[in-house]
Amino acid sequence: MAFLDSIFNPTLGPLMNLSPFWGILIMSLLISLAITLVYKYFSNQTEMKRLKDEQKEYQKKMKELRDNPQEMMKVQKEAMGKNFEYMKHSFKPTLITMLPILLIFGWMTAHLSFEPIYPGETYTVTAVFKPGVLGPAELVVDNGTTLVGSAVQEIKDSTATWSLKSTIGEHFLNFKVGQEEQTKKILTSTKLEYESQMTVYDHSDFTQIKVNYNKLRPMGPDFTLLGWQPGWLGLYIITSLVFSVLFRKVFNIY
Repeated sequence: MAFLDSIFNPTLGPLMNLSPFWGILIMSLLISLAITLVYKYFSNQTEMKRLKDEQKEYQKKMKELRDNPQEMMKVQKEAMGKNFEYMKHSFKPTLITMLPILLIFGWMTAHLSFEPIYPGETYTVTAVFKPGVLGPAELVVDNGTTLVGSAVQEIKDSTATWSLKSTIGEHFLNFKVGQEEQTKKILTSTKLEYESQMTVYDHSDFTQIKVNYNKLRPMGPDFTLLGWQPGWLGLYIITSLVFSVLFRKVFNIY
């Protein structure tokens, strides 16, 4: 995570100061443009246009040969060979863009999956314990964090949950069960930033401690598309498809 932040925070980080919708929209536009330019300059577009035109001709022939299955199979076999040639030409730009896109997606997942915890907002944290761990669990908070309810919660179904409010900034929550303690860092902010949702533990009575963030809805909490509320990835996919089609036409990409 720190590695990705060091790469992308200086370039994509300023977009986080915009609303989530506009930030994701601009990222989608820039990424789609970059991919299109890579395809334009790292592939033989003249050859790809020729292959594309030949594919169209083969499709016409196959329609004309519907009543002659044997001949249609021969044409289809030739068309598959042209498809394979076309894929070989597109392989190089695909390979060039694959790793950067995967890294950018990792960064976006870390920064755009959830809403931040706002100062004074009630949020919850849950500690999950190994099977068989019973009894009370206690949460000790730092200055600036207030418990909404009891600091001591009885473990039920291997979990215990607390409600809290915090002032702006970093906070450390100290969880106790028996003689064991674990600490979870919390960030409260008015910007689109937050600490990792979950911390996992080995060789401990705790298996994980997680912050129950609200999922980020960049289109707004009330927006639905046929009952579906797009998150950052849904919005990115929709807009990138639109931008990709547009840029391919503008730059004559085949």
